[in-house]
Amino acid sequence: MAAVKDAIDIARRPDEVFAYLDDLSRHGEWETSVASVHVDGEPTAVGTKATETRRLAGLKYRVTYVITSRTPPRGFEFEGVGSPLQPVGRRTIEPLDEGSRSRVTIEMDFRGHGVGKLLVPLARRWARMHVPHSQQRLKERLESGADLE
Repeated sequence: MAAVKDAIDIARRPDEVFAYLDDLSRHGEWETSVASVHVDGEPTAVGTKATETRRLAGLKYRVTYVITSRTPPRGFEFEGVGSPLQPVGRRTIEPLDEGSRSRVTIEMDFRGHGVGKLLVPLARRWARMHVPHSQQRLKERLESGADLE
């Protein structure tokens, strides 16, 4: 069972939602804690790494993750690498209304190594508070008609 799970319905086709999420460099457009993203390897594929600089309580920290599974337009899985606190999760995109809309679900948890073990409960609590807000911003961004190309 994932520590954090949230789903939201979006009035966009699954292929459009997947294409937007698949562009890892754009995550800061809807994920408010992301200050910047550096992607190693484009287009996104299994093995692609992304390093995000995130803001949390006035501090900046980096998290690197790798795409471990990718099934367009149904979703992808990721896991953190190289730090004491690592996110692990998946995003799934389900078609609704004969494919005219989508349900986007995120499931995630955290692994801790060394001092990171102490941070896992804090990370889970923070994610439970912020993931629904980020999902809502994703919905607003995708439904706004803004240029997503």
